[in-house]
Amino acid sequence: MARLAERPESSSPRGTILNPNALVAQWIEHQLAELGVGGSNPLERATQIQAADPMAFMPVRIRQDSGEEAKRSVKEFALSLGFDAVGICNPRATLHIAEYGHWLDHGHAATMAYMARSRALRASPLTLLPSVRSVVVLALNYHRANDTKPGLPRIAEYALGRDYHKVLRSTLRKLARWMQERWPEAECRACVDSAPILERELAHLAGLGWFGKNTCLIDSRRGSKFFLGVLLTSIALPPDRPAIGSCGTCSKCIDACPTGAIVHADGFWQLDARRCISYLTIEHRGAIDPALREGIGDWTFGCDVCQDVCPFNHPRPSQPSRATETTEPDFSQDRNWPALKELCNLPYQKWDELTCGSAVRRAGFDGLRRNAAINLQNATSDK
Repeated sequence: MARLAERPESSSPRGTILNPNALVAQWIEHQLAELGVGGSNPLERATQIQAADPMAFMPVRIRQDSGEEAKRSVKEFALSLGFDAVGICNPRATLHIAEYGHWLDHGHAATMAYMARSRALRASPLTLLPSVRSVVVLALNYHRANDTKPGLPRIAEYALGRDYHKVLRSTLRKLARWMQERWPEAECRACVDSAPILERELAHLAGLGWFGKNTCLIDSRRGSKFFLGVLLTSIALPPDRPAIGSCGTCSKCIDACPTGAIVHADGFWQLDARRCISYLTIEHRGAIDPALREGIGDWTFGCDVCQDVCPFNHPRPSQPSRATETTEPDFSQDRNWPALKELCNLPYQKWDELTCGSAVRRAGFDGLRRNAAINLQNATSDK
């Protein structure tokens, strides 16, 4: 029977760990002891994995297979499930963990404390699946028309359809089950962006794209409007080459950002969540700084400005795959959002029904009503 990697306190096939700290602490304690690395807190010492070669002490739990043939079959099946692109990389220690730390130290994570709490877990894919031998990274296009009418909520493209976490997890599990039917001893763990993993870096190493100045992962052929899913597996597959690309001298996203959230610090472009419309309308709890409310404009949930102005999201004869419409039915669904005036005073039961199965639920009951009120205030100010 196909199985996912065993997890403490859970027999559910979901790609989550209910008690990740216990698992990581136990594993890191053992491995670092073997390496002779000292310290008091194994979670804090997780980043020291980078000082060693992960492959040197990684358990091998499956039989050998023809690498290229296995890689080809995995990719073909993944594409048959509806993914638009598939790449594979090795589970090396995170290359950008230092930059991630600088980003946190600058306060650019704003109130998202979970980003700091999971810092040690993000040091390597090994912290999520100790037997991992390969990382399969998958892209799923979500682009669709997003025409907003005055007086109605304006929602980022990615959240117009069904909650992408549900769609990606379901499809990743199908891939995991298929792989485990072929390699019965294999372990797999499915991850979306709610898992403590730096999926953009893995996607870059797997050849799916490169980092733009707006910090989005950009595929030169397809643009940046796609979701990323990650499947960690103990199957050894040949890696792909990292993607190559650059924004060059283009600064359209920087110039277009209404709140100036794209900043340059420590030698690289970063997103300061404290000023980002997506953060403010989704993650931020409580009142929003009056100085930033005008910049929010008519965005009720999320923001697409830095992607909409990006040249890589506009097709041209030599790049016809850019800005193609999604073929995923769940992302093409439409919801009947009430007018902003109604949304401001929406009762909890109506909010609960309206946001069920939608990524918009992340903003919370109070947050969504707050955003609608700001939109109305901005609309009045513009007249």
